[in-house]
Amino acid sequence: MPERRRRRIRLSKLYSFSCFRSSFQENHAQIGQKGYSRVVYCNDPENVEAAQLRYRGNYVSTAKYSAVNFIPKSLFEQFRRVANIYFLVVSFVSFSPLAPYTAVSVLAPLIVVIGATMVKEAVEDWRRRKQDIEANNRKVEVFRNGSFHETRWKKLRVGDVVKVNKDEYFPADLLLLSSGHEDGVCYVETMNLDGETNLKLKHSLEATPHLLDEKSLKEFKAVIKCEDPNENLYSFVGTLDYGGHQYPLSLQNILLRDSKLKNTDFVYGVVVFTGHDTKVMQNSVDPPSKRSKIEKRMDKIIYILFSTLILISFIGSVFFGIETKRDLSNGKYRRWYLRPDDTPVFYDPKRPFLASFLHFLTALMLYGYLIPISLYVSIEIVKVLQSVFINRDQDMYYKETDRPAHARTSNLNEELGQVDTILSDKTGTLTCNSMEFVKCSIAGTAYGRGMTELERARASRKRDGLAEADVPSHSGDVVRSGKPIKGFNFRDERIMNGQWVNEPHSDVIQKFFRVLAICHTAIPEANKETGEISYEAESPDEASFVIAARELGFGFFERSQTSITLHELDYKSGKMVDRVYELLHVLEFSSSRKRMSVIVRNPENQLLLLCKGADSVMFESLAENGREFEAQTRDHINKYAEAGLRTLVIAYRELDQAEYKKWEEEFSRFKTSLSEDRAALMDAAAKQIERDLSLLGATAVEDKLQKGVPECINKLSLAGIKIWVLTGDKMETAINIGYACSLLRRDMKQIVITLDSPDIIEKSGDKEAVAKASMEIITKKINEGISEIHSARECSNSFKNSYAEFGLIIDGKSLEFSLNENIKNSFFELAISCASVICCRSTPKQKALVTRLVKLGTGKTTLSVGDGANDVGMLQEADIGVGISGVEGMQAVMASDFAIAQFRFLERLLLVHGHWCYRRISMMICYFFYKNIAFGFTLFWFEAYASFSGQSAYNDWYMSFYNVFFTSLPVIALGVFDQDVSARFCLKYPILYQEGVQNVLFSWPRILGWMMNGVMSSIIVFFLTTNSMINQAFRRDGQVVDFEVLGVTMYTCVVWAVNCQMAIAINYFTWIQHFFIWGSIVFWYIFLVIYGSLSPILSTTAYKVLVEACAPSPLYWLVTLLVVICTLLPYFAYRAFQTRFHPMYHDMIQQKLLEDHPPENTVELPSPVKGETTPSK
Repeated sequence: MPERRRRRIRLSKLYSFSCFRSSFQENHAQIGQKGYSRVVYCNDPENVEAAQLRYRGNYVSTAKYSAVNFIPKSLFEQFRRVANIYFLVVSFVSFSPLAPYTAVSVLAPLIVVIGATMVKEAVEDWRRRKQDIEANNRKVEVFRNGSFHETRWKKLRVGDVVKVNKDEYFPADLLLLSSGHEDGVCYVETMNLDGETNLKLKHSLEATPHLLDEKSLKEFKAVIKCEDPNENLYSFVGTLDYGGHQYPLSLQNILLRDSKLKNTDFVYGVVVFTGHDTKVMQNSVDPPSKRSKIEKRMDKIIYILFSTLILISFIGSVFFGIETKRDLSNGKYRRWYLRPDDTPVFYDPKRPFLASFLHFLTALMLYGYLIPISLYVSIEIVKVLQSVFINRDQDMYYKETDRPAHARTSNLNEELGQVDTILSDKTGTLTCNSMEFVKCSIAGTAYGRGMTELERARASRKRDGLAEADVPSHSGDVVRSGKPIKGFNFRDERIMNGQWVNEPHSDVIQKFFRVLAICHTAIPEANKETGEISYEAESPDEASFVIAARELGFGFFERSQTSITLHELDYKSGKMVDRVYELLHVLEFSSSRKRMSVIVRNPENQLLLLCKGADSVMFESLAENGREFEAQTRDHINKYAEAGLRTLVIAYRELDQAEYKKWEEEFSRFKTSLSEDRAALMDAAAKQIERDLSLLGATAVEDKLQKGVPECINKLSLAGIKIWVLTGDKMETAINIGYACSLLRRDMKQIVITLDSPDIIEKSGDKEAVAKASMEIITKKINEGISEIHSARECSNSFKNSYAEFGLIIDGKSLEFSLNENIKNSFFELAISCASVICCRSTPKQKALVTRLVKLGTGKTTLSVGDGANDVGMLQEADIGVGISGVEGMQAVMASDFAIAQFRFLERLLLVHGHWCYRRISMMICYFFYKNIAFGFTLFWFEAYASFSGQSAYNDWYMSFYNVFFTSLPVIALGVFDQDVSARFCLKYPILYQEGVQNVLFSWPRILGWMMNGVMSSIIVFFLTTNSMINQAFRRDGQVVDFEVLGVTMYTCVVWAVNCQMAIAINYFTWIQHFFIWGSIVFWYIFLVIYGSLSPILSTTAYKVLVEACAPSPLYWLVTLLVVICTLLPYFAYRAFQTRFHPMYHDMIQQKLLEDHPPENTVELPSPVKGETTPSK
């Protein structure tokens, strides 16, 4: 048994609220009924009844496939796509006589495409499986056969007793039996579950803390009856039958899988839920399926092509039926050479309707090349490669935490280039969530000389600018010769280095810092090598207070069960002394109490209540004679809030011995009570002692902005992206953060919607009256805001000048009413008319509702960005969720589509990768449809030329390889490498991003334009080729062109034309593009030589057609050159006209760069879209 390092600390005595005994509630009566039927036999593996229960093992799998179901499940996923189903049906039908080509030539490309996609699925799923293997094979100590043995997580069983050491994760959901503290208390970090970094206190039942060695554990046998597995992280109902007694269980006794043990050497626990029954796995639902707008539109284009396919098949079958019927007239055969008297049913002049119908089925297969079989797999390959570039972008790598950007899904790459609105969390997303003590107010005097980032922003608003030399550097505020101290960024020579003893109210200053050093639940940790003391606190704020007290002469260095020891400066003697304070009670902080207190006895035998809390509850708890510094402190708190600082009020009270004794008896009675209203009684008792306080001052800590946030937001605004901030902070703090990060600007008019109204205060007792008055006020303010904006626009139109931009600020209560069905449309109209929107005091649910409102209301792409568990709903609701891998856990990242380490990386993610991906995917899809239409319609023209006979113009394998080998690689290269401008110019000219927001490159006119270009190319290829070659002497002996030569010539023209079209469309050439484009053309000739050299049985119409017929003929090469040039002319002429008279944004930038004097700013770039204006700067 290891020696207890903290044997003397009984935390259950320190904590008044967290460690009271669990009581029987109403829901405990449901034990044994439906939903509460689980029975766990603790430490009793030989029990027959336990063996019959057959609970799940602790093996966890998050993989999508298994070895057994991979093939059927993956095939099902592939054939959910309409195009793949079509090609599968065609493959089956191709074995019939109806097929215009051989079955193998159709089946082979389908197998290649489906196989490639299945391989991609297998690789992605193997990565998930590797993570599962790592988790399942972690080691843990389990108690079996009278001693502890090391085993793997996956081998744990329900009822096992396990030992978990400090900083280890819990392998399953455990019932806490005992811990390294005498009273069975432990700290738990639940960051992986709920994103919260503050530590949670868990405690065992009063009957089990003695289970600390193998002897006592060997004798331990018990039965747990509890709720069935469920996803509720915040409740647990159960009972423990042990030693002839029954004990109620609550969540305070349960340690959840994937949470981590902190500040405790070890714990013993019994396994209650394993594997997929654990609460964290019950919560691990699949994220909502998201599809990009381009992908949705692509489906509509596929339907258009299917409709075109059916239409031209129908037209062909009608004409075929007419021609077939005409072949038999008055018993005579018109085209006797076709032998209609000796033909199968496919061509029977006596049954033209049936022949026409069968021809329709043949045509559906023949023109199937209008549908790009390799489109889906090509797009998936391109998106995966784009994601690799995002993941490996060094400019989005954060060295401090060793975290690169991570594209968690590749389905939404192009959506990054179309974002219209960003909805962002504040704390941890725009800010660092790393608290630093920077200012304080003591005895009505403000201390702290440094200037925060928000104060700099405020100063720059009041003046035209603030020179850097005029402002003290924030990072250099601390006057220390050593390294900077995390959590402490305070500078004021009046109270530093012991100088506070010379201040007028030195006794108040002493009490103030004693409160900071004593009123907390932090635990000191001494470094054995350096002797330095660090603190493990429940929150960053609390740690900053203890560190500040230490740096100013009140060093907390030891905690025991009943005492706290400080190393402090005695201002009377001027020496450092150790003072021991007897710790009697800790009244912890909670969201409802909004304060924390400790009751201590000092060395002078005085009873003191030391308290810190929110100003909203602290000022009303002050005694009449304790308000001496109230006015000045309130003023300082307001100024601190304006500077974006978090504030707490510090106060104390000297207690009378008799009063304390009476209160302690009452409080202890409530604490040990088993009544249902125990918590309320304890709250009331705590409030009774936390009164008549004397004000000492207030603290101010800063949650600094992340590096580059203002510049990033400014650049995104220049790109025309609207930014909303959804935060839980106070309105004053949120507004000033808005100014600091350039979300709000000097020239922007503010519309503030809040419910701080006298009318509401007067009706505060009547909930219905308050709700009615609130709704009226909100409706009135929204309508006034809309009118103000309309008036400003009308004035600007009248005087032909720009109107001032508006910023909307709304608090949580007002937002609740604004989202009401009756007025949410008016609120949305107001919000989208503003350049910036800040929602303060927002709940996680409100964040998700606002995101949904924006997404559905605008119909445009929304992006949410956050870093905590409270942002998950918002991230999943938005079209794109971006998680910040900060200090609030990985919940947001796990729920996101893209993960970045810093907010500033959003600029590059959207303006560079987003723009490139949107442009590449848009051009790639348009080009795919172009090349397939150009190829497919040559088949239609040829069939019309051949009396709609169903005869294909090309060899079977020519058609099969068209999409797979001769035209697919260049389009993949386009989707991966093409750039209209470089990354530097994407960032320099953010207006370029509007091409994606306005969907310029994938609009219906552009899509239909590419389709018409394909039809035009097919017309030029077919008619120019046939008219140039038919009836002309082709060989030296005077022979004319035959069917095989015409097919090869047309096919050569198509391959050259579509690949050269790609060369014209590409903006950025690399050797890879050159290799793929020209290599595809060369490969066509190589294939023709190799395939033509095979036996005529295999090569059929391709037998030596190039070597013996086409290559020796000058006409073949001249026609190819002529047709290709004529095919490229329409697009070339269109692009020349567009670039000269109606350029797009990238055309303007490219033109300026070619002229060697690039534009100095985006103002020089007018909108290329008629009727639209350049987004506001």
